[in-house]
Amino acid sequence: MKLHYDSEGDGPLVVLLHGFPEYRVSWKRQLPALAAAGFRAVAPDLRGYGDSPKPRDVDSYRMSLIVGDVVELIESLNGGKPIVLVGHDWGAIVAWSLAMMRPDLLRKLVIINVPPPAAIARALKRSTRQKLNVLYQLYFQMPVLPELTMKLFGRTFFRRAGRFTPEEIDVYMRQWRGNLSPMLHYYRAMKKSRGEMRKIAKRIETPTLIIWGEREPVFLSSALEDIGQWVSDVRIERLPRIGHFAQHDAAERVSELIVEWAR
Repeated sequence: MKLHYDSEGDGPLVVLLHGFPEYRVSWKRQLPALAAAGFRAVAPDLRGYGDSPKPRDVDSYRMSLIVGDVVELIESLNGGKPIVLVGHDWGAIVAWSLAMMRPDLLRKLVIINVPPPAAIARALKRSTRQKLNVLYQLYFQMPVLPELTMKLFGRTFFRRAGRFTPEEIDVYMRQWRGNLSPMLHYYRAMKKSRGEMRKIAKRIETPTLIIWGEREPVFLSSALEDIGQWVSDVRIERLPRIGHFAQHDAAERVSELIVEWAR
């Protein structure tokens, strides 16, 4: 599956994976910063988003297939040599999964606001609050209603979730047209994706930087406790007064951290 992507710069490859409900422009501030630092920065649209292919069936959005798309992209751009991979939201889940499935393709890993899958599973077992925080994921698995909700309340979501300008929100609203169902299919395929991820689960050896906005609304920071049991070489950089969309709301600092880690 040919993923559409934006690319800036020339040098060691850094691939940046967006999350829901964004697309490749999520990284519009990081691409020029990485290019100026001597890297080639590539931000693809994951399948179902932006200008990448959009299969209609839910089964096409299993995590193994989404990871496979990114593996093919890395191999086509870098000949299979290890890269720096950055992920946010669903892109972070893809990045964690790729680090377990194909660690040979990674030199460094940067994750924004998402604990490792095993840490999320532990938090869900321990905390009622964490269970309540992810109830929206069950809602997004329903037919039709999530699409209607996003059309009605999408602008309100962006205004409350981050420091997005009206012009930036307009860009996302235009991108959503005709794309809402493929984007939501990530949630509808979660049951099969969880089964796949249990089979590949193992300790991550890739050196990993976790950038954590301390106002993260979904995942509890307690999920990062004892993270060394799942990630052998990890650094956590906390951003005060920053929420889920750290690469947007603290763009300069996030860019600095990615460049520093990639070097």
